[in-house]
Amino acid sequence: MNFRGRNKVNAQFNMSSMTDIVFLLLIFFMITSTLVTTSALDILLPKADGKTINKKNTSISITKNLEYFLNDNPTSITEDLVETELKVAMANLENPVLTVRAEEGVPIEKVVLVMDIANRNKYKVILAVRSK
Repeated sequence: MNFRGRNKVNAQFNMSSMTDIVFLLLIFFMITSTLVTTSALDILLPKADGKTINKKNTSISITKNLEYFLNDNPTSITEDLVETELKVAMANLENPVLTVRAEEGVPIEKVVLVMDIANRNKYKVILAVRSK
């Protein structure tokens, strides 16, 4: 009597299908990562001991070229339209908070202009800095 079975189980694992899946995922993530665009402005903030908490506030950025950007919008606004644009952006907010992000080297008069607009309209102002 022969009790051995005809079907033998092969204990080897074939990795070729697993590597195909890994390469397909790699190609997928490489292609989709090129489609992601950032909406942040590249400005260098002045150094200070404080820390800026990144909340969902309305922010205004001032670059070295004296361009004003509202909420990191890629289109700049002129100095004359800063107050009207801020009023429109802050119209429906209950406790309006304005974060001023002035790049290193911006004349202080430009920052004071924005802070004065915020003071006239009773907005709370936060001056953004980078830590030392």
